[in-house]
Amino acid sequence: MNAQSAALMPPQLPLPAGGELYSMPCYVIESLSGIDAAFHFTNTSLGNRSPSATILHVKTPSRREFIKGVALAGLAASAAPTLLAHAAESKHPLSSFDDEMESFMKARQVPGGSLAIVKDGKLIYARGYGLADREKNLPVQADSLFRIASISKPFTAVGILKLVEQGKLKLDDKALELLKLPEKPLDPRWEDITVRHLLHHTGGWDRDAAFDPMFRPGTIATNLNVEAPAKPEHIIRYMLARKLDSAPGERYAYSNFGYCILGRIIEKLTKQDYETYMKEAVLAPIGIKRMQIGKSVAGQQAKGEVKYYMPDKGTADSVFPAIKRRVPWPYGGFYLEAMDAHGAWIASAVDLVRFASAFDDVSKSPLLKKESIREMFSPPAAPVSRTPEGKLKDSYYALGWQVRPVGREGKSNTWHSGSLPGTSTLLVRRWDGLDWAVLFNQRSKDSKLPDGAIDGAMHKAAGKVTEWPKEDLFPKFA
Repeated sequence: MNAQSAALMPPQLPLPAGGELYSMPCYVIESLSGIDAAFHFTNTSLGNRSPSATILHVKTPSRREFIKGVALAGLAASAAPTLLAHAAESKHPLSSFDDEMESFMKARQVPGGSLAIVKDGKLIYARGYGLADREKNLPVQADSLFRIASISKPFTAVGILKLVEQGKLKLDDKALELLKLPEKPLDPRWEDITVRHLLHHTGGWDRDAAFDPMFRPGTIATNLNVEAPAKPEHIIRYMLARKLDSAPGERYAYSNFGYCILGRIIEKLTKQDYETYMKEAVLAPIGIKRMQIGKSVAGQQAKGEVKYYMPDKGTADSVFPAIKRRVPWPYGGFYLEAMDAHGAWIASAVDLVRFASAFDDVSKSPLLKKESIREMFSPPAAPVSRTPEGKLKDSYYALGWQVRPVGREGKSNTWHSGSLPGTSTLLVRRWDGLDWAVLFNQRSKDSKLPDGAIDGAMHKAAGKVTEWPKEDLFPKFA
């Protein structure tokens, strides 16, 4: 893999034992840089996980944790809403999730993580683990902001479906007809690409066979003789001059570029920039206020945003010509802002489960009509996601979500993961009314310790819970 090819979605491996209830297979994370194969986390320990971190629902600390928490009380005082338990020795009902998070982070030496859980529409747990900033010794809070990488795609899909509901487009409209670009494509098959193809990753681009243009902003800017790094409109113009790797609708091949085009369709039809439209149409109706497009350059991050780390302190040439020195990969090794519609949002774990739970009761969704939600989770048309015998595969990519049907009652697990240098994320909607979001500020570099293992770990934790909390904590994050 060359230095600027990328994977916001890692390749799938077979399911672990009992995987019929898992949202997704285990993953081995591909490299963005060509030098990082599956990213290993840096120096933290259970000592860094103390009651100074935000904890909701109530967790009872051990005696050792409690003593350390007293020493760190000043640090916690400025945190988001924090509920600390009395110094008893019993564990709280969701301690199995803590155990799995701590084990996962310790094995990979993750600096910081965040977890939020919804049950039957109620936020029942939200917690930060470890450090948001190792150098400043700042703990992750329950509402800390993280880059969410490809979890941006379900949001973009909902933005598109809202335009469908408003009659501004149809899923089978041709993308180029909507964009009305002055340039003509080299490959006439471009004319056949629909909005549905873009959402399904069946537009005809295959980054494994060629490359991912979203991670070549310097090369593209040079080729087009425009200011670097290349913006989305430049990347589209560049790709119009290249042939597709397959016919639209023929096969699935994960494409960040396809979602880049969706972002531009949104802008064309709404006459708003992508971020503004999404905030007004998708985020505001469900009370999400702090989500925003992240920034590439160090020092420009949002208030409450964590710091991102590389396990080997890897650096890259900056994609910004004005920055002549090498930079840490998460801070200029790629152009985050150009990835808006496919991978550039920052959010808290609470924001993500607020979004995920908006579709749990299809008759009362604040975002989409029942028919739109059904469409969002329906499989693509054959031959995509079919076996050689023509049968639908065990899991498939729908409109912005991975889907795994469960049982015979129309239930399913739906999810999306995300991965960037310095970022590993997972959002799961489970068939039984459980939703969770897990965010980390570094990815693993050890192929024996893949980031995707957090998926099975969370299902395992859920299986150990005997009684779920009843209190709804969403109002605490209003």
